[in-house]
Amino acid sequence: MKRGIAALLLAAGSIIYATSIHAQKPLADQQIDSLAGSHKIVYIDGRPADADTQAYVDSIRHKISTFYYDQFRHFSDPAAPYFLFMSKDAQLAMGIGGCVRMRAYYDWGGAIPSRGFAPYLIPMEPDPADMRHLGTSPSGTALFFRVLGRNKSLGEYQLYIEANFNGYQYLGFQLKKAYAIINDFTIGYASSTFSDPAALPPTVDAQGPNNKISPAAVLVRYMHTFKDRWTAAVSVEAPENSIGADNEYTEKASPWVPDFAAFMQYQWAAGQHVRLAGIMRTLSYRDLINARNHNTVGWGVLLSSVARPTNAITTYANVCYGHGYQSLGGDLLMGSYDLVGDPELPGKLYAPASFGWCLGVQYNFLPNLFVSVAASQTRYLPSKAVSPDEYKYGMFGVGNIFWNLTPRMQMGAEIDLGVRHNFSGAHRWAHRFGIMAQFSF
Repeated sequence: MKRGIAALLLAAGSIIYATSIHAQKPLADQQIDSLAGSHKIVYIDGRPADADTQAYVDSIRHKISTFYYDQFRHFSDPAAPYFLFMSKDAQLAMGIGGCVRMRAYYDWGGAIPSRGFAPYLIPMEPDPADMRHLGTSPSGTALFFRVLGRNKSLGEYQLYIEANFNGYQYLGFQLKKAYAIINDFTIGYASSTFSDPAALPPTVDAQGPNNKISPAAVLVRYMHTFKDRWTAAVSVEAPENSIGADNEYTEKASPWVPDFAAFMQYQWAAGQHVRLAGIMRTLSYRDLINARNHNTVGWGVLLSSVARPTNAITTYANVCYGHGYQSLGGDLLMGSYDLVGDPELPGKLYAPASFGWCLGVQYNFLPNLFVSVAASQTRYLPSKAVSPDEYKYGMFGVGNIFWNLTPRMQMGAEIDLGVRHNFSGAHRWAHRFGIMAQFSF
């Protein structure tokens, strides 16, 4: 009898201990665990038998798990492939994955002429015929290939290609990313080092916060993690800028110097970090009055963080400032603000300043059910006189709920609220209700 009671108490204690350990893990991470556990490895040449090969298979499973904590992964990015095909010698594994995503939205009180909710695009004098609008879009539906391999000379490497249906009329197939990772080097078309997609709050709307800095570029990046806590990266990136030339006194000159970007990050747990990133750019234009080319330096800094202070709460924060970095994201991406005209000196352009911030919080009721709210602002800060109807600042607010019916099937609903203020003092609000359904494979 005593032995039975002792065994029962031991079993109860074990259950309580295991439950407490599980409860200590943030609910958002538990949902990631369920995703990571849903993968299947298919051996195309028969199942490997030796211990060394099996150890590598186990490391592949670990890489699948870390896929969800990628330094440049955004909430809306597709899940890792459900099926992973592996060769018999375990030197190469390939996954084919993607997601089918459908969005629907309804605007009232003056429709925004875009599938993305951007305060910059709010019409100040809306057409009475466009006060309300119901729209749908399959944009964001994606297909991608991921290859994991190892080589005696190169070491471990990865290849990644992703394309989205975001092209012509939001139906055309368009390349989104294409890069290779060889040890600590990334080469190809990938998320810029001057970005932190993981620190952006989740949204149903594809546009997201109106200060979102998330450019992609052809780049060469070196990124290394020191002692599991510190990560540093530096990259050389192909320049793409937006010059406000009038083609009468000024015109855009071809970019000829790459962008240089870097960040330093401290992480205290998987998926939780604080990062300071910066970028330096050369912005070129031609003075048609004096027939001279000029090069102006643009720069930007980005401070960002994502954290899980409690089991159920995730916080998102970022703030950015700089001169001549506006084409890298946010509301001002909609115009040409890297360089703008100086009204006092025809033939001269200068790099105006801008400032943006975003704060968001997510609360998980369950690992697969959460709500989130966020607010963001982008402010245009020119040092010269501008037209009264020029954009001065915009604000974006969002509240949403997401539910994962299965690890790979997700639904969401959202309310978006935005306002645009001009330098004249005129302002106008916009409203949107959106829903989304997606399935990842």
